Amino acid sequence: MLHTMMATMMLTLLLPTLYQPMTTQPNISRTMKLATIMSLAPTMLFLNLGMQSITTNFNWHTSTFSLQVGFMFDAYTMMFLPVAMLITSTILAFTGWYMASDPHLARFAKYLLLFLIAMATLLTANNMLQLLVGWEGVGVMSFLLIGWWHARMNANTSALQAIIYNRTGDIGLIMTMAWLATNYNTWEMQLLFAHPQTPLLPLLGLILAATGKSAQFGLHPWLPAAMEGPTPVSALLHSSTMVVAGVFLLIRLHPMLSTSPTALTICLCLGALTTVFAALCALTQNDIKKIIAFSTSSQLGLMMMTIGMNQPELAFLHITTHAFFKALLFLCSGSIIHSLNNEQDIRKMGGTQKTLPITSSCLTLGSLALAGTPFLAGFYTKDTIIETMCLSPVNAWALLTAALATTLTAAYSTRLIYYTHLHTPRTPPLTLLDELNSPQTRPLLTLAAGSILFGLMITTTMLPSHPQMMTMTMQIKLLALGATVFGLVCMLDLMHQTTALAVQTYPTHYTALTQLMFFNTSVHRLVPKTKMRAAQNLALQVNDLLWYQAAGPALLKTTSQLITNKMSSHHMSNIKTHLMLFSALAATCLVWTKLRHP
Repeated sequence: MLHTMMATMMLTLLLPTLYQPMTTQPNISRTMKLATIMSLAPTMLFLNLGMQSITTNFNWHTSTFSLQVGFMFDAYTMMFLPVAMLITSTILAFTGWYMASDPHLARFAKYLLLFLIAMATLLTANNMLQLLVGWEGVGVMSFLLIGWWHARMNANTSALQAIIYNRTGDIGLIMTMAWLATNYNTWEMQLLFAHPQTPLLPLLGLILAATGKSAQFGLHPWLPAAMEGPTPVSALLHSSTMVVAGVFLLIRLHPMLSTSPTALTICLCLGALTTVFAALCALTQNDIKKIIAFSTSSQLGLMMMTIGMNQPELAFLHITTHAFFKALLFLCSGSIIHSLNNEQDIRKMGGTQKTLPITSSCLTLGSLALAGTPFLAGFYTKDTIIETMCLSPVNAWALLTAALATTLTAAYSTRLIYYTHLHTPRTPPLTLLDELNSPQTRPLLTLAAGSILFGLMITTTMLPSHPQMMTMTMQIKLLALGATVFGLVCMLDLMHQTTALAVQTYPTHYTALTQLMFFNTSVHRLVPKTKMRAAQNLALQVNDLLWYQAAGPALLKTTSQLITNKMSSHHMSNIKTHLMLFSALAATCLVWTKLRHP
């Protein structure tokens, strides 16, 4: 019964892409709402029975390899699919208002729906081949959606950057699949988990794949560049598709990772480095969408740290709650950008608490949930992760890194609220938007309700199967909240100093963080420039100067000069000889002419 409901829901999602009269934005939005409602029934059934279901539809056997194509509905799938569908439904409803002037709105909505279908394929995959299909599907759809405004050069460049960085990570996944097929002769996840020990090499491939897809340090520059796409794309890409796929891959295959302490340590260190680096970059950005994009990378680093602590369930819980307030933040930023005539610089905003009260309230709520404010969605998962880290047998460096990232999260969230909402408007006079009668407010309020309630709902229905012991002192219990308050207070004081008491200056470290520690400059500019300069030197200086010039003009010049010097050296300072030679030559020419023409 469970798989029948899920199959019906998936067919409902596919209907607008197969039936041409359904391919309009309102029809796709209504279909998405229907599929969201339908997904609640199997989820409730699963929560009541707690029974995992695997549906096999096709068996493929060879002499050495067997593959069963089917769908797996376990706790991860059944809890995340309704969340992804609900968020996609709100984003589609917001898209009808945000991109109303786009002539290809129906195609854009269809692309968003295909994006979700590719993610659902990845979520329900029972073997590595199906997972690869969904994995590549979200990559292709992200390329098409990021470069939606393909008349802009930056959009094309960002789309190519995203696909190239993700292809670099995909090398790890493909090599891991090749290793598993060669050594284990199967891609079935249950059979892979049955092996007691997995070598480090295939696990490193999985970590590389997750690094590329989830924008961890080293393969992260594509994520802020992806903000060139429309805001609904950013909301869907950062909340419930694409970047979540990398972390979900490690969560799904965590029984293999848990057999290798080295792999868990790599995840822990990589996540710690990413969460602090991205938070520092978000602290100095001025583009409202890039601030939220770097916050996504920082939160993904926190999830990677949680996987490194051997707590995949906590990482999954943070994925589900993070999806709500991250989609809320992006849609609120899109509402502000659209209302301010496509202005994205927060230094040119201000005063939206009066002109856009509903959007400002939802953006503040989402920022507070991101910072881990008590009794909002992020509090129930983010603080639990930090408390677990306090009592887990990991090094103190990871704990201090997580506390620093929490402080920085509160700081850049406060900065975002301060510059967009408070004080007087710093924009030219614009036509005020009536939010009460505008269709973009309902999706914002839906996500705001999820950002308030969903954390409590999911933590009471799904808890880790092996929870960490949580007997701790009051000081440790209040560590995460204290870090949040400390970051908030410090940022308020810093903004007061820079805007009211002193002239704003930009020190060296500020410039370095604004330029992402010069990562893009080094990788995207210095390396190609060095290669082009080396090629130019080889082509021009070595080839042209040494070969062409030496064999051509320089050789002719040298030969002519040598002959002239040899001939003139014997007749130097002897005028009679020169005259005699000239007369003899003239006479010879005259005689020769007479003989030719008598």
